[in-house]
Amino acid sequence: MHTPPDPTPPPSAAPQVPRSDTALQLLERAQWRDSVALTSQPSLRIATVAGMQAALSVLLAVLLVHVSPWPHLVGFAALGALSALFGRFAPLRLRMRIVTLCAGLMALGVLIPSLATLAGAGPATMLGVMALVAGTATLVVSHWVLGGPGAVIIVFATGAALVPAPDGLTVAARTLAALAGGAVACATCRATDWLRKDALPHLALPPPVPPPLRLELLVALRITVAAGLSAWAAYLAGMPHPAWAAIGAVAVMQGAHLHITMNRALQRMAGTVVGAVVAWLILAQNPGFGTVLACIVLFQFVTEVVIGFNYALGQIAVTPSALLMTHLAAPAAAVAGMPVERVMDTILGAALGIGFAVLFSTLDDRRQLAQLRARESGTRH
Repeated sequence: MHTPPDPTPPPSAAPQVPRSDTALQLLERAQWRDSVALTSQPSLRIATVAGMQAALSVLLAVLLVHVSPWPHLVGFAALGALSALFGRFAPLRLRMRIVTLCAGLMALGVLIPSLATLAGAGPATMLGVMALVAGTATLVVSHWVLGGPGAVIIVFATGAALVPAPDGLTVAARTLAALAGGAVACATCRATDWLRKDALPHLALPPPVPPPLRLELLVALRITVAAGLSAWAAYLAGMPHPAWAAIGAVAVMQGAHLHITMNRALQRMAGTVVGAVVAWLILAQNPGFGTVLACIVLFQFVTEVVIGFNYALGQIAVTPSALLMTHLAAPAAAVAGMPVERVMDTILGAALGIGFAVLFSTLDDRRQLAQLRARESGTRH
């Protein structure tokens, strides 16, 4: 009996996809079309509740510290309160575990660079510390399946703590303020999480499963290198906030696939430009503390509601929130220049992030993109 040949080619015969071809595929019209498309939310109700929880956590944490003897620490309290962003799709009991863990991670994100500055680390070394935090946070968030918004929020906290700490008391105060914000987030989520209860059974999301440890380590290494090189490039270029370049690279490289990474890069750049203009318009009015806080709370709520539709929409809201939070923590920052600096650093970080994503991509990554483009081409014809 004749046996037909196996149509599956051996692994050695599998098509090779050069990185140059991948880079060109990421610039095709379909990629730009995907980046502006609106997607459906898994649950608009859960997104709204998550936005309310994050906004309320930030409001309460900032007010708590503002009326304390240490009002200059409001920025670190706000950072800790952002742990409320995690676990929005998790069951009620698991949600509290996730938020508590993330509150601790946010505090560590403040403590580690603060200790490094206390030890006398210079600016270039501090950017290396930030890169190590980015990689470690990526690994921890993935391995513990903590979900969105991912390690980028922890890196954001680290960037805020790069300002030198003159003494151990300052290090302790920063860390305790972040922990206080995290405690407020835990209390807020515990008190309000029942609002998500009716929506949870209707979610059609697969249960989150951590990837193999080898892949987690590879991704963490990629992000460590990308965050470090992006920050150092901005530092060598004389940009005043090189940490923002690292944050941009990390945010972009959190995409699970190359086309998602490219979407994030385009969306982050476009959204940051618009959001920076909004922040500039607000700061140009020389707003008082109450106005700044109200804007932060409003933008934080809007971010969580709209970011599921399109990442660029989220960036339009989160950029003024981040800049106003920076202004709240350091009012002496240049009002006119800070939004422009944010745009330049973010564009550099996002562009380098997509470049590193292609450079560090595996053959499987590039084949998946090539297959996606082939399917899109077949659909059009």
